[in-house]
Amino acid sequence: MNAITLENVSLSFAAKPQPFTVLEDISLTLNRGEFVVLLGPSGCGKSTILNLVAGFNKPDRGRVAAGGKTVRQPGPDRGMIFLFQQPNLFPWLSVLENVTFGPRLGKHRKDETNAQAQAWLERVGLKGFEHHAPWQLSGGMKQRVALARAWLPGPEVLLLDEPFGALDAQTRLMMQELLREAWLSTGTTLLFVTHDVEEALFLADRILIMSAKPGKIVDEIVLPFGRERDIETLAEHPAYSEIKHHVLHRVRQEAKRHLG
Repeated sequence: MNAITLENVSLSFAAKPQPFTVLEDISLTLNRGEFVVLLGPSGCGKSTILNLVAGFNKPDRGRVAAGGKTVRQPGPDRGMIFLFQQPNLFPWLSVLENVTFGPRLGKHRKDETNAQAQAWLERVGLKGFEHHAPWQLSGGMKQRVALARAWLPGPEVLLLDEPFGALDAQTRLMMQELLREAWLSTGTTLLFVTHDVEEALFLADRILIMSAKPGKIVDEIVLPFGRERDIETLAEHPAYSEIKHHVLHRVRQEAKRHLG
């Protein structure tokens, strides 16, 4: 069974003098445990696809399914978690309380949940920061807390909307590596939005390139680098330069068309 399926999905938003078509005839499938990245110019509907999968929006036409079930509204039954560019931590809660916030809203075993949260905090390099307040953390540390919080419930699908876009280059690379390590160890299905071609090449199993106005999927690139890739040696792969050039060219094509 596929983790995520969009079948001939179209969506328009109300606007004057006529509705604005955001997505047109989008079809895509994510296999369980797959890491897929959406690339495209601003305004092409990448984040809108995430919102449809999460159940925040409904398509005008077509079907969105998660685990074979039609998505009609947000719900924990699908095990989907959103991770945004801003970590959105609760400033009045400690790091540990932020990570365990979701499970604490329902039935949970406190000792077990805290132990799992501690393990995730150690995995993301925050052991010893459990009782710190968010204001005491750097931007990268806050995003690591958000990453631990997202993975603690054991989601089947993780939706990521440019989660590292606000970070400096060095911290961003570290977060990319942490994300890959967590993904490889859990087998979670990831749908990731970014504008960064190099980020997409390092992270993804597949890259889907979207057009602008209205958003369509115009290219699909299956990356041949293997999942055990190294950020320091990836560029040495014989196919890397050619694929990077192709992806950059397609994205720039669509960006120019958008501006035109």
